[in-house]
Amino acid sequence: MSLRFRLLLSFTSVVIVSVILFVLSSYLLSVAVTGDLRSLNNFYKIHYSLHPLSEEEESLFLDLKYLAKNDPDQLNNKQLLEQYNKDLKMQQAALVVRKDDTVYYTAPSLGGVDLQGLLPSYDMGNNVIRNTLNAGSRFFSYSKFDFYFSSDQKERGSIFVLHERSPFAQVIRKLLPILIGLFLIILLLTGFLLYRYVTRKVIKPLEQLRRSAEHIKEGDLTFELKADSRDEIGQLVLTFDQMRLRLYESIQLQLHYEENRKQLISNISHDLRTPITTIKGYAEGIRDGVTNTEDKLNKYVHAIYTRASDMERLVNELLYFSKLDLKKEPFSFHKLELRPFLYNIADEMSIEFHNQQVELAWMAMPERPLYVFADREKLKRVVMNLFDNCLKYMNQPPKKITVVMERQTEFAVIQIKDNGPGIPEEDLPHIFERFYRVEPSRNQSVAGGSGLGLAIAEQIIDGHGGRISASSKLGHGTCITFTLKIYEERR
Repeated sequence: MSLRFRLLLSFTSVVIVSVILFVLSSYLLSVAVTGDLRSLNNFYKIHYSLHPLSEEEESLFLDLKYLAKNDPDQLNNKQLLEQYNKDLKMQQAALVVRKDDTVYYTAPSLGGVDLQGLLPSYDMGNNVIRNTLNAGSRFFSYSKFDFYFSSDQKERGSIFVLHERSPFAQVIRKLLPILIGLFLIILLLTGFLLYRYVTRKVIKPLEQLRRSAEHIKEGDLTFELKADSRDEIGQLVLTFDQMRLRLYESIQLQLHYEENRKQLISNISHDLRTPITTIKGYAEGIRDGVTNTEDKLNKYVHAIYTRASDMERLVNELLYFSKLDLKKEPFSFHKLELRPFLYNIADEMSIEFHNQQVELAWMAMPERPLYVFADREKLKRVVMNLFDNCLKYMNQPPKKITVVMERQTEFAVIQIKDNGPGIPEEDLPHIFERFYRVEPSRNQSVAGGSGLGLAIAEQIIDGHGGRISASSKLGHGTCITFTLKIYEERR
């Protein structure tokens, strides 16, 4: 449920619940006053049947009642009745006089009301003298008195003092202070419950956000937030915690990069110091006249040239890796058939394979052409680097390199395996790191290389949208696997 809808529902519920509770409380109050459970309508009827007239109207009714008891003949005088009706009219009441079954006198204000069939039957004992009646849509409270016009008790009569009522006005006028107080209590109670609800759903999560922000300000990125709902507040809490987590990961990555940078500087310093020291030593030998023969001079110059070439290769590979790492080296992708591409590279290296007596085997090569979307020159560098590594580290015959190529859904999978000594399990996760060598002394004379070959290969394969990985077992060789996206013809 969204926060906007929740707030709308909450404030709407305040009004609806308040009104419902107000009406219910009013009904219960009416029941408490009247003792009647049937309806509100009965409440008004009972109330007005108990209190039909005001004090002034009641006084006029008592006068008429006195005449009916002591001098009923005067009630035949319509002028007198008109005078009483005039006095009652000032109090918003009306007079009706009945003889036997006929309405003898009716106040002019009741001219449109057919009272003949509505007036109650005679009760000469006057047990019920106050009640209410409905005339269509009009509601009246009344007081009545039944009497005899003659001493022989043959002609019965009744006097009615009627007061037209609104079904609500009089009662509300009496109960209004109580109802207002009741309504305020209900409104305050509903507002308090709404406050608790909004506090639990909105204020508390925001308070957690504030505390989390303070932790972040102080450098503590381990303070975890948990969203308790799926509304906007919950999504905000979740997004904020994801931001905290990303910031934490970014800082950890930055620290890792800083450590790598220090390691990189250390590795470069080590790899450059060795050839520089060698070049310096041979140069000093030449300067000091150690090379007193032409053969010795040529040997020193050749050594200097070899070490300088190693330094140049190291610097070039480092520059190339830096461009790849900084996404500054452009890729030129084209449609490339994979099988003849691998065959051509193997042909170019056939002399090296022959000289080292290496057997090259091709397995699981698909019969149908398999096309990939690749940069030919960079991909060639990857494959040649992997072949070079196989040649460097295979130290016992029979030497064998196996190339496997297969198709898996959207990717072409290439594996290059050797049967060399393998890589220790603890070193395997690090072989794609720059300048990492399994040989801890970092002595290039052991196997040669700069330690950047596999790191460059990983950057190139990543640039192709593929993955590269390694598996190895000591004494059983190493397998490098990489994937490339298959080229799909656009229609």
